[in-house]
Amino acid sequence: MKYFKKLAGKRIYLSPMSIEDAETHVKWLNDFSVTDGLGTSGQVRSLEKEKEWILKNSNQYEFAIVRLEDNKLIGNCSIHDLDQQKQCAEVGLFIGDEENRSKGCGQDVLNLLLDYAFNYLNLNNIMLKVFSFNERAINCYKKAGFKEIGRRRQACYLRGKLYDDVFMDILREEYNKDCRCIK
Repeated sequence: MKYFKKLAGKRIYLSPMSIEDAETHVKWLNDFSVTDGLGTSGQVRSLEKEKEWILKNSNQYEFAIVRLEDNKLIGNCSIHDLDQQKQCAEVGLFIGDEENRSKGCGQDVLNLLLDYAFNYLNLNNIMLKVFSFNERAINCYKKAGFKEIGRRRQACYLRGKLYDDVFMDILREEYNKDCRCIK
């Protein structure tokens, strides 16, 4: 088995990334249905560059999202821009194939990341950025307890239209108060 259950939820678990997944990542990172939401549709990702990226970042808080029922890789997530002094960080995630979206996996990922960030990394504020057109992601973040804290207007150009960057965050006290923490 190439995956290791670092953090386990109801539907998925988070594992350290594997270099063996580079080809799958390249498939996803050249798919507009994935990259539009990441803001990277203007980039072309090669297998060699993805392998380099995985090797460089695999010791960070970057995780493979793996389905519990069959150990299938379905996405990637991270805790990044971590500032221990300020007790702040950002999170991000994507689910690669459409068949795995809108099934609660994103919610499961967020609960695991938030529990880890607040209760193991001793963070107090977790932020994320999402594009205003990505209503599915915004709804998922709201269900996890994130609140909109501001917008950068018309900061994303995609297929002939301008969209806002939407900034959202959650505090440790809000997360623990709402009993989303993993027991």
